[in-house]
Amino acid sequence: MQRQGCSTLTHKPRRAFCPLFLGGLLFIAPLLHAGEQSTFYVALNGDDASGNGSIAQPWRTITFALDQVPDAATIFVRPGVYQGRVRIRGQFDQGVTVAAEQPYRTRLEHDNNVVTIWNDNNDVYGITLSGFEIAHTGSGAGPVVSQVQDGANADTYNITFSNNIFHDSFNNDILKVNNGASQIRVMGNLFYNQNGSDEHIDINSVDDVLVEGNIFFNDFSASNRPNNNNTSSYIVVKDSNGNSDDYLGAHDVRIRRNIFLNWQGSTGSNFVLCGEDGQPFFETQNMLIENNLLLGNSNNTMRAAMGVKGCRDVRVRANTIRGNLPSLAYAMRLNREGSNPANDQIVFYNNIWSDNQGSMADFSDTPPSDTNNFNLQRNLYWNQGNPIPSSNQDLINPNDDLQAIVANPDFSQSLSSVQAPYWLPAEGRFNGGAETIAEVFEQLVLRYAQATGAGVDQADPTQMPNDDILGFTRDHTPDIGALEAGSVQQLHRDGFEATN
Repeated sequence: MQRQGCSTLTHKPRRAFCPLFLGGLLFIAPLLHAGEQSTFYVALNGDDASGNGSIAQPWRTITFALDQVPDAATIFVRPGVYQGRVRIRGQFDQGVTVAAEQPYRTRLEHDNNVVTIWNDNNDVYGITLSGFEIAHTGSGAGPVVSQVQDGANADTYNITFSNNIFHDSFNNDILKVNNGASQIRVMGNLFYNQNGSDEHIDINSVDDVLVEGNIFFNDFSASNRPNNNNTSSYIVVKDSNGNSDDYLGAHDVRIRRNIFLNWQGSTGSNFVLCGEDGQPFFETQNMLIENNLLLGNSNNTMRAAMGVKGCRDVRVRANTIRGNLPSLAYAMRLNREGSNPANDQIVFYNNIWSDNQGSMADFSDTPPSDTNNFNLQRNLYWNQGNPIPSSNQDLINPNDDLQAIVANPDFSQSLSSVQAPYWLPAEGRFNGGAETIAEVFEQLVLRYAQATGAGVDQADPTQMPNDDILGFTRDHTPDIGALEAGSVQQLHRDGFEATN
C-alpha cells in the first residue's frame, strides 16, 4: 500500500503547491529560486526597522516578513508567545510557508481576531501557515480566532493551514472560511473548544475547500472552562450571505480522513452539518464526506452524527461511526429549515454505523417531504444484536439499503479508553503522550478504527475512495468503513506502534 498524493488546485489558478506527508508529518515545500535567499526569521527580540530577516537579525512580526520575502521563501517564527493580530497577506505564485521553528512552541494569541487572511485592495494567495498554537487569550475576546475570506475588492485563495493547534475561542468560531475564499486547505491540524452556538470550522459561501487529516473534539475542563453543552457542530458548511460574494452556496467542499470525538455540545447539533441558515437556495452543492472516524465516546447527547438542511449532491461514503454517541437520531437528520428547498441527491455508501451498547433507538430523522432523492447502499449496521430501528414516519431507514450488512464489525478496542488529546505546553506533548498531531491521529485510528469482523473485504468498490483514513491505497476488495485493514500492517512495517 502507498500513501495517496494530492491533486493540484483548480479555480483562480496560479501555481499550485502540494502538501506532502513525510515521516508522518505534514510538510509544505515551496519551490526555490537558485541563488536567492530562501529562509528568513521572525523572533520576539527581532526588529522590523533594523532587522534583515536573518537568524542573527530577525524581524519582529510575521506581517512585516511577508511584505519583504521573495516568492518560494520560508519564514521561520522562533518560539515564544506572540500577542496581537497577525495579518497574513501577499501574492506568491510558487508559495511561501510561514512555520513555527519548533512545532507548537510558537503561540499566536489575541483578545480578538488572532490570524486574519485577506486584504481589501490586493489579492492574497500562495501562503501556508504551519506548526503554530493559535488561541484567544481568554474571556471577553472579540469574535473568531482565525479567519480567511475575500477582501472588499480582492480575492483570497490558495491558502493552507497545516499542523497547527487551534483551540479555545471565547467568542464565535475557531476558524471561519467565508465570503468567497477559494482553494483553501485545512490539513493535519487539531481543533478544540469553540464558544457558544458556533463551530470549530465555519465554511460559508466559498469554493474548493479541503478539510483533511484533522482532529476535532472538545474538552472544556482541560482549559479550565465550564461545559455549558451549548456549542454547535464541529464543522458547518453553508451560505449565510446569499449573493453578497462570488458564490451562491458553498461549492466543492471535501471533508475527508478526519477524526471527530468527545462531544460536549448542544442536543441540536452534529459532528458535521451541511446547511444551517434556512436560505431559499441550496446552501451546499457538490459536497463529499468520506473516510472519517466519528467516535461517540461521551455522555452528552447530540442531534445526530451528521445533518443536512437544504443541500444538493452530498456524498457520504466510507465513514466509521461507532459508540452510542448518544444522539436523538443515530446516523443522520435530513430536513429543511426556513425557506430551504428540499434536499436533493443525498447518498450514503459503504459506511459503518455501530452502537456497541445496543442503545440505538432511532436511526434517522428524515421527514419525507424534506428530501427529494437519496440512496442508501452497502452500509454496515450494528446495534449489539438488537434490532436496527426503523420508522414509517421517516423517509430513510436501514431496510432501504438492499445491500445492507447487519452484523458485528468487531472493533479491536473499547471507546472507554479514549482520551481527549489536548495540548500540554509545559510538557511539550498532547494528553495521552503523543508529541505530534500526526502521532495522535495515527494512535486514534489504530486503537478505534480497526474492525476485524463483518465488513472486511465487503465494500462496493465502485463507490469507494481510492485511499483510506490513513492515506494508504485501498486494495481491490476494499473494507467497509474508514480504515483498510492492510493499512495497519503497513504502518507497523513503517515502524509505528499505537501504545496503550
